[in-house]
Amino acid sequence: MAALPLLLEPQALAALLPIKADDNLLIVEQAGRENYLKNHIPGSVWLDFKQLQCVGQPAPGKLPALEHLSRVFSELGLTPDTHVICSDDEGGGWAGRLIWVLDCLGHTNYSYVNGGLVAWLADGLATEEGDVTATPSSYQAELVNEDCSLTKEQILARIGQPDFAVWDARSAGEYTGEKVISQRGGHIPGAVNYEWTLGMDKARGLRIKDLSAFRELLSGMGIDDSKEIATHCQTHHRSGFTYLVGKILGLNIKGYAGSWSEWGNDPATPVTTGNQP
Repeated sequence: MAALPLLLEPQALAALLPIKADDNLLIVEQAGRENYLKNHIPGSVWLDFKQLQCVGQPAPGKLPALEHLSRVFSELGLTPDTHVICSDDEGGGWAGRLIWVLDCLGHTNYSYVNGGLVAWLADGLATEEGDVTATPSSYQAELVNEDCSLTKEQILARIGQPDFAVWDARSAGEYTGEKVISQRGGHIPGAVNYEWTLGMDKARGLRIKDLSAFRELLSGMGIDDSKEIATHCQTHHRSGFTYLVGKILGLNIKGYAGSWSEWGNDPATPVTTGNQP
């Protein structure tokens, strides 16, 4: 089978179905459980998005324990040679987080179904109901690639440098500090705000908006290929989408997994309020 692109259109995936055992393809659906059981992409296995979150506060967005990830991916049937096709029913947040996790593990064989299950259904493509039982594997998760992430300390050291940018994927209210979820509201000094769902085309099944226009928009905000880019939200869920977009556009983007749940709950970190970076 020819290599699949990172951004995979639903029709292109439909043309590959049904998946055969020797295809080395694994479709992972992170839609809500009820949505999945009602109708999903044929052959897709369900993954509870909570399984990719870290237990505990103040930063549940961080990478879970490797032992936990080994168990989760073994239950899904992942192998080092598997090409993972990621989908969800919200436009790419959870799918993007899965891709970030796979990046951390050095597993770079993956694609995102553009628009996920929403676009699949909007296109009227065939679905199936009920559960799909995966064939278990013995996957051993290892933290191979730490370069896909930035820590709080690394961001603190980079603030204000001309070749560094922060993409805040939260709502405008969270960014300005009007809506406070952590101990403090506001944003990382210098961060620019583009709320994650603004990048989805609601008229086209939550597909990612036109990539050329998206690139131009981000460039106008100071997010371009000349910079190292950190992206975050509250728990590195919404910024799963922005991380994914950055990957698709070929940007040097990295996830700040601690996100605002870590930054906003640390009294020592600098915080800016209002509309300006």
